[in-house]
Amino acid sequence: MSRISVRSAGFIRVAVAGVFALALALGLTISSQPAAEAKTTYVTSKYQPAKYGQDNAKVKNVQLRLAAGGFMKSKYVTGYYGDVTKKAVKSFRKSVGLKPTSGKKVTKKTWKALVKATGKVKKSSGGSSTSTKSGKIDKRCLTGGRVLCVNETTSKLYYVNHNKVVKTMDARFGCGGTTREGVFTVFRKVRHDWSREYGSPMPLSMYFSGGEAVHYSADFAARGYAGCSHGCVNIRDRSTLRWVYARIKVGDRVVVYFS
Repeated sequence: MSRISVRSAGFIRVAVAGVFALALALGLTISSQPAAEAKTTYVTSKYQPAKYGQDNAKVKNVQLRLAAGGFMKSKYVTGYYGDVTKKAVKSFRKSVGLKPTSGKKVTKKTWKALVKATGKVKKSSGGSSTSTKSGKIDKRCLTGGRVLCVNETTSKLYYVNHNKVVKTMDARFGCGGTTREGVFTVFRKVRHDWSREYGSPMPLSMYFSGGEAVHYSADFAARGYAGCSHGCVNIRDRSTLRWVYARIKVGDRVVVYFS
């Protein structure tokens, strides 16, 4: 080998070493392996024992399959088992020749037939957060006493007591942002109330600002976030709201805010 070729080879080695040194200095890594692609996740085929009134991941898995089969619209895939899901379950059972039921429960037969009918179903990347991290709780809710802490960003109502979140419920608000923000107090409670202005029931009402109250909404339970209120804070979990209603007293704080 000539002196020129030896010198050239030496120069190349030095240059390559320099490139690697520079990459390490910049915190870069050089790999011959291709970048890993994001994995696609699918709805489980394992039995999901969902029931009417529940709000969890099992219900959402059922809804995703019902939506994939065309038995409900994707906008109703919320994780809450209300009237829309009940109707979809009844329709699906009828379509595959299963015995008619109330639709309030997903039986093993229903699930097995649903999996067979829908096959592989991709999981949606969206979904609402149920996190109750301190960043979601306004400091005005931390009084040490009982507080209805209403977060319009997370669409949740947190029942806070002794600075701890005791109960969490889905919440729905006024159309076009009409629900008032700020710090209020519960000034009236009516277990079986009725809106004369709008001709609708308002069970378990806890009034905090004029005609605005936290109350159970059958429409919210049925249609979810497809609808909205006239300014009140709608709750669709009646049993949990009943529990909270029994503990909240007139004079307790209500905080409505965006996080």
